[in-house]
Amino acid sequence: MPQASKPNFEAAKKILTAYLENKGLRKTPERFAILEEIYTREDHFDVDELYISMKNKRYRVSRATVYNTLDVLVDCDLVTKHQFGKNLAQFEKSYGNKQHDHLICTDCHKVMEFCDPRIQSIQNMVGEMLNFSVLHHSLIFYGNCTKENCQNRNEIGQEVSVAHERD
Repeated sequence: MPQASKPNFEAAKKILTAYLENKGLRKTPERFAILEEIYTREDHFDVDELYISMKNKRYRVSRATVYNTLDVLVDCDLVTKHQFGKNLAQFEKSYGNKQHDHLICTDCHKVMEFCDPRIQSIQNMVGEMLNFSVLHHSLIFYGNCTKENCQNRNEIGQEVSVAHERD
């Protein structure tokens, strides 16, 4: 099992502990187990993926606990919630993550990350030009991957060719 980056996870635990104490919320082992599971991941995930991963590792957590804990983690900026055009929300750890942007394949729905320092320069320039203090930004490119082995695109292509054969 991959381990959470020790310094980032320990710092995230301290932030979560302080947040829970400040809000008068309980510091349950389930919340910290969910936090650790998230901080061992290197990918974007949805609620069901996280829930199944927790269940497969024999954690006793309900789907409601996962939802509620994700809300808390988003609220205290330890997790970022994305809505990438589908109805399904996706999440990723945010503490210790470098600023990055996303590419989304509209065929296979794969989420890819990229980082280009020019985007930060543009953000800074726009903020200065418009006398605006930019706190953060979100940039998402939607398109089609050009991978020959795009499994989802191949399945879509097969469905289209079968439909044409019926006509």
